[in-house]
Amino acid sequence: MKRFLSVLLFFMMAVMVMAQVTFTSTTKRVSPTEVDIIFTGNAAKGWHIYSNGFGDGGPTQATFNIDSKKGVELVGALRPGSGEKTVDDPIFGMRVKWFEGHATFTQRVRLTAKDYDLQAYLQYGACNDESCLPPAAVEVRVKGNDGPAVAPAASTATPTTPAPAVPVADPQALNAVTNPATTASVDTAVATASPAPATTVTVASASEAELKTWYKPVIQELKALGSGADLQNTGLLTIFGLGFLGGLVALFTPCVWPIIPMTVSFFLKRSKDRKKGIRDAITYGLAIIVIYVSLGLLVTTIWDASTLNDLSTNAVFNIIFFLMLVIFGASFLGGFEITLPSSWSTKMDEKASNTTGLLSIFFMAFTLSLVSFSCTGPIIGLLLVQVSTNGGSILAPTMGMLGFAVALALPFTLFALFPAWLKSAPKSGGWMNTIKVVLGFLELALSLKFLSVADLAYGWGILDRETFLALWIALFALLGVYLLGKIRFPHDDETPITSVTRTFLAILSFAFAIYMLPGLWGAPTKAVSAFAPPMSTQDFNLDTRHVEPAFKDYDAGMAYARSVGKPVMIDFTGFGCVNCRKMEAAVWHDARVHSLLTKDYVLISLYVDDKTKLPEPIIVQENGKEVKLRTIGDKWSYFQRTKFGAQTQPFYVLLDNAGLPLTKSYSYDENIDAYLNFLNAGLKKYRDK
Repeated sequence: MKRFLSVLLFFMMAVMVMAQVTFTSTTKRVSPTEVDIIFTGNAAKGWHIYSNGFGDGGPTQATFNIDSKKGVELVGALRPGSGEKTVDDPIFGMRVKWFEGHATFTQRVRLTAKDYDLQAYLQYGACNDESCLPPAAVEVRVKGNDGPAVAPAASTATPTTPAPAVPVADPQALNAVTNPATTASVDTAVATASPAPATTVTVASASEAELKTWYKPVIQELKALGSGADLQNTGLLTIFGLGFLGGLVALFTPCVWPIIPMTVSFFLKRSKDRKKGIRDAITYGLAIIVIYVSLGLLVTTIWDASTLNDLSTNAVFNIIFFLMLVIFGASFLGGFEITLPSSWSTKMDEKASNTTGLLSIFFMAFTLSLVSFSCTGPIIGLLLVQVSTNGGSILAPTMGMLGFAVALALPFTLFALFPAWLKSAPKSGGWMNTIKVVLGFLELALSLKFLSVADLAYGWGILDRETFLALWIALFALLGVYLLGKIRFPHDDETPITSVTRTFLAILSFAFAIYMLPGLWGAPTKAVSAFAPPMSTQDFNLDTRHVEPAFKDYDAGMAYARSVGKPVMIDFTGFGCVNCRKMEAAVWHDARVHSLLTKDYVLISLYVDDKTKLPEPIIVQENGKEVKLRTIGDKWSYFQRTKFGAQTQPFYVLLDNAGLPLTKSYSYDENIDAYLNFLNAGLKKYRDK
């Protein structure tokens, strides 16, 4: 907990403005066989770039990293240039070295062959007196055919030279590159399996023929068994519903609700023709929909589906989302107001006054969007973050914004059609600020999910399951105390009595906090399984029915399954996969499913968002383009696409020992009986072979 709080404080202070520091790379030939790679950085006033050569446990030091190399070897270590300062850094409590304003680093390399190729990058860190940037990198490539015809004698130092990245034409070559010896030792794999077999089984490494069948695409076989080859998630109606719910919540905020009666009355009174007034109000609602849907389309224009999927576990973006939701939550609690420049809304208002017809109505709708931003902005931000990183479809942001806009526009149309309803509508008051504060608590709770995703994908270990649940318990307990009127925030009215509605909501909030308490000792707490870190991060777990994968490596798992004569279940999952956590808590925890997965199958979980770097990048050709696989997650994601024709998670497929499917694949569906039928059908098919 102490470690988490210190890192949390650090992240909350961070300002993610990468433009504060810029770097370039150049090369300089210093001799026929030696080249200097020079990195030059410039920092804005007040910012400093960290050097190297100081103790561990502090800020990010400058390091030279190699992606691939051929005919090149390093000469010495990365050398900092002039201007380096040694200071006592109060933020990290240690002596560090940094540059102010300008920094240079030089790495010398020796050419050892006529044809040479080096792909590398400098990783660096930078801070000012208040915050730090996330680690960043600048890439460089040294390539040519003018090296020495005969390699010079080997130096006394023996640098490690990993296997170079090679073009990969088909999936089976993945094994040869990442495991050059292709010796997936089952002795080693068994030692890490859970549950471990009763005896150690020694099995020869996989043959070349076996590797080819294990990696051979089976897309057509899965189709023949009834699996769909759709690469997109089918949750657009759910996303629309979430957006609609967000729009309804936004309606009852102080920035929107008071505007509704004024706007409807304006349309009905400015024309003697009631039909025209109704038509204008409907047009106004449609204009709201166009504005917000355009925002969703803008998101999908900037980021395609693949990029949105990458963002879901990218550390920098998840931390930005985390900080953004913390800021939104603090705003809703009354800490400050998030407003757009008043000149924007003034200009839109002038446009609406100086124009006529449909254009004036559109400008009025735009003015509403700007004026209400302090209330709708946090809700829109949360919605876009959620659907962009978890929607699985490029249409997700647009569908979410469509739902939000329809809910926001609906009352303007309904009250115009039925003006008598305005008299019975609730009057503005302190209850609207209560809604804002409740939303503030919810935004703070949801912000932890994004910090958790970054933590899991990069293996930082700062937010385990107990810490996450403890923070949620505290937040929802405080929400219950607030609803009972025991604490007040800056914009709250003093209420002498607690209403029945607030009392019931307080009971629900307290009950939810109490429900999560057993989770601190390993209870599955299925209601929060989609948000909390997986059970594997739990330090103290009394749950004996939790399923852990026997293997997280495909080759080792397949070799072991062959040796013991069991079928395989491949579980394509992710640290940031919400539905994966739901399936594990709701389905895998069932006693019958648990028994099948642990006794009758060899379970192999492949994390498509694992950011652990491969020994060497793998270059593959996909859809006519060259793609570089840098991480374990990249490798398994490519494997899922090319062998099974899918890219969504969770994705379960049952294989025999030759890597062929036993039955159709299974995706997210919490129906336990259906999952049991899926497992039993595969087991029967395997035994009948």
